[in-house]
Amino acid sequence: MEKAELIWKNGEFVPWDEAKVHVLTHGLHYGTGVFEGIRCYDTEIGPAIFRHQDHLDRLAKSAEAYYLPLDHSLEEIREATKELIRRNGLRSCYIRPLAFRGYGEMGLYAHSAPVEVIIAVWPWGAYLGEEGKKNGIRAKVSSWRRISPAGLIPHAKASGQYLNSILAKTESANAGYDEAILLDEGGNVCEGSGENIFLIREGEIVTPGHSNSILDGVNRKSVIQIATDLGYGVVERDIARAELYMAEEIFLTGTAAELVPVREVDDHAIGEGHPGEITRVIQAKFEDALHGRAEEYLEWLDIVEEPGAANPAATQTASGKVST
Repeated sequence: MEKAELIWKNGEFVPWDEAKVHVLTHGLHYGTGVFEGIRCYDTEIGPAIFRHQDHLDRLAKSAEAYYLPLDHSLEEIREATKELIRRNGLRSCYIRPLAFRGYGEMGLYAHSAPVEVIIAVWPWGAYLGEEGKKNGIRAKVSSWRRISPAGLIPHAKASGQYLNSILAKTESANAGYDEAILLDEGGNVCEGSGENIFLIREGEIVTPGHSNSILDGVNRKSVIQIATDLGYGVVERDIARAELYMAEEIFLTGTAAELVPVREVDDHAIGEGHPGEITRVIQAKFEDALHGRAEEYLEWLDIVEEPGAANPAATQTASGKVST
């Protein structure tokens, strides 16, 4: 892991190696935390955070779902993130805001334990590798099922829930695959261990719906919008496991992984080319959106103003709108 210089912790910028918590921190013992994965890209219009507000809105909703009151407003977190990127001298980076119950009380009902908030930024390449983005990855359907909405909240990006993904990811890696695909409790396709999934069947793009225990991915929403704008039909529905093997194309989307084609599932080759034609078209437009090359999606970018900007108290988006 490549270190940066500073981390934002409870309203203060602290040196990376001094951003510590007590060993009796509640979130360490019980997984009581929520987080986001966000990326900042170096674009021609400056460093820009992709769909920053959408990620922060989901952070707030995840926190509310798990009874974690935030003492810092989303606007404070947003501005602190941009200042943290500036102070660390980064033009592109991965961003990890995290809210968790800290030290102060143990036990399952520990509402007196304070909710702490941190933001970390650091350089991090494509999660499944540049080669995977280019030529596709090998995936395995996991024996572990995705967490059920009867027991937890799949739509929330909660820390403890990722033990489920860790089991699936570890199983697939130990078997020699790049990624895992989880089924939901009904046996339908759900998602990857850290990505949403899309299939192309007979020229139609299909993806699991919200009733399939998916995380409501920000990049998933982006790809659905892009695909629709490009004239492709996108259908959200139950997807049987066997459809993975019959698909002409499959790809995964997520902030860490970006958009990654899948060339093989359970040793079944997917389609004839990797990536397939539709995947290539959507991936190219998605990459343009991430890097500020698609004018129609510039509103998705939150510009990190350079030090010494004319009006550092104002935030100017790529579309030219200014908010203070």
